[in-house]
Amino acid sequence: MTDHEPRDRHTMPEGLRVPVYGLFVLGVLYTMYLAHQVFLPITLAVLASLLLAPPVAALARRGVPKVVGAMVMLILLVTVVGGVGAYVSGPIMDWMEEAPEGVGNLLFSDHGLHDAYQRMTDSARQVEEAVEEFADEEGVERTTVVLESESWRGQLMIGARNNAVAIALALTLSYFLLVSGESLVRNLVSQLATRERRRTVLRVIRDSQREIARYLAVITVSNSAVGVLTALMLWALGLPSPVVWGVIATLLRFVPYLGVLVTTVALAIISAISMDDPLMMMAAPVGYLLLSSLVGFVLEPYVHGYRMDINPIIIFLGIFFWGWLWGAIGVLLAVPLMTVIMVLLRQIDGLRPLYRIIAR
Repeated sequence: MTDHEPRDRHTMPEGLRVPVYGLFVLGVLYTMYLAHQVFLPITLAVLASLLLAPPVAALARRGVPKVVGAMVMLILLVTVVGGVGAYVSGPIMDWMEEAPEGVGNLLFSDHGLHDAYQRMTDSARQVEEAVEEFADEEGVERTTVVLESESWRGQLMIGARNNAVAIALALTLSYFLLVSGESLVRNLVSQLATRERRRTVLRVIRDSQREIARYLAVITVSNSAVGVLTALMLWALGLPSPVVWGVIATLLRFVPYLGVLVTTVALAIISAISMDDPLMMMAAPVGYLLLSSLVGFVLEPYVHGYRMDINPIIIFLGIFFWGWLWGAIGVLLAVPLMTVIMVLLRQIDGLRPLYRIIAR
């Protein structure tokens, strides 16, 4: 037996390495998709603990026990998020009820199009009346078909209930991670074989905390600026609930690219509901796009460019991927998750080639 036999027996052939790793990644993704009710709360909890760990540690240095500090930070987080959600939920429901009318006004604001649409509707009504008269003359028995489908409000409530359960589990796990997570990490690191690996794990955790906190700080300032300017613009235009729409513009902008698109469409519809002049209908969405672009060019390059160092194409694809995997919450978590992934790729030697591919 040669000296190389033990090593060769445990070494994967070069030709099988990529297929095996590829199958492993696909298996992990498929498991995350099927078991999203388990993985989603865990992911939320890990991200929340990474974000809140520095302030909890700062409170601990001032003599506040971690048990109390973690509870205070989580209560503060729930209060802020819940308060904002309660503030905007009512106007959003009212807007969704009026949205079909606004879409019609927006699409048929031109009188020629509106007249053509009205003629088509009248023709369809005349055909329906003629068919009913023919059926009455021939004595044809009418059959009424009732399609039972759940209203959008019911579907929204079911989705909210499922998300509420996931968020409650995530908050509970976040609390335990904030209180006992440090000892868990310390025990994990102590089991690693080499000092280099221990340093790598600690660097990943430290850099993830720093990058996520930096991202949220800068993007919150940027989005808040857009929200305030949007509210002032809507107030000047005379549109209803300008403060509510400013808050909505702030929140949706946490989703890169797609959030701006959704807000633009929503402002176009609300303008069509409230205004008759086609030019004034476009003032709010166009003004919002200009404000968002102006603030984005000043602040966001530091977030989506040099600080995160992710290619915009990867960000865009990542939003679609996490949205497909975990729905609306996945869309919101896409950028923080990609931030952590980029830290992993940058700190682990074997993954740095992939980091160089997807970096800006």
